[in-house]
Amino acid sequence: MLALPVAPPRDFLTLDDLGPAGLRDLLDLTARLKRDPAVVRGRLAGGRIGMIFDKPSTRTRVSFESAAWLLGMLPIVLRPDELQLGHGETIADTARALSLYLDALTVRTFGQASVEALAAAASIPVINALTNEHHPCQALADVMTMEEACGHLDGLAVAFVGDGDNVCHSLIQAAALAGLELRVATPSGYEPSADIVAGARQRAAETGGSITLLHEPGQAVAGARVVYADVWTSMGQEAERERRQAAFQGFTVDGRLMRLADPGAIFMHCLPAHRGQEVTDEVIDGPASRVWPQAANRLHTETALLYTVLTGDPTGPRPA
Repeated sequence: MLALPVAPPRDFLTLDDLGPAGLRDLLDLTARLKRDPAVVRGRLAGGRIGMIFDKPSTRTRVSFESAAWLLGMLPIVLRPDELQLGHGETIADTARALSLYLDALTVRTFGQASVEALAAAASIPVINALTNEHHPCQALADVMTMEEACGHLDGLAVAFVGDGDNVCHSLIQAAALAGLELRVATPSGYEPSADIVAGARQRAAETGGSITLLHEPGQAVAGARVVYADVWTSMGQEAERERRQAAFQGFTVDGRLMRLADPGAIFMHCLPAHRGQEVTDEVIDGPASRVWPQAANRLHTETALLYTVLTGDPTGPRPA
């Protein structure tokens, strides 16, 4: 019996909203659209997507605007100083008002609770473009890049070296959905959320994935096919910079650490990179680096995500 496509989520707040089958559908659609973007060019003509950016952005803003343009939508960027949100109007009232004018809303903000409150009150789909707790759009590009470079996801050994932050949280959820063998190495005190890890391990028991927490980068990287690094100090943590730089000594992904990985290992980073801290020039500019294809895949995965969420079609337009 053929497996039917899984109905896509109304909102995309964390990667768990997709489920294993939904993630597979989205990756398959992304691969199709990357080969032939004309398949969906102009398919959502006349649509409008709001983009709330409480945090500055380079890749997220440009990739979402480009994806919206490809689909024929008007992207409307909303900065904090242009909204009544936080100046007397409630989150719920903002969500209700924006739902009158838009077809979807992407939000890049601080607390996950704000995105969830917007989604609860809005009558249009809400997409999490980054919070302090999750970065699900980045994780979509991450797993696509891994599959393109390594040929598969099931059982793929992935090492994450750095802070147990939003990128790490979404990668943990991706590991559980896709069946990755994920090893997370952080300094003591910088581990990912225990609740997110516990939920992912429950899911991984069904998909064959695994999540292992470590404090030694070499243990995480040994034999890995993918080595992933992220910044030590994220936006909003600037006051902790000196303390974090001291805590993360020994967590730089350099040539010595990469030599512990599988001979065919690739290096990934969500960007922006602080060269000489979490990664050296030798690695990020070296032959193992897939950082730029990874960044490019943000456009392709977000195009597929917008199309899927707004049309309810997880497989894309049928050939003429």
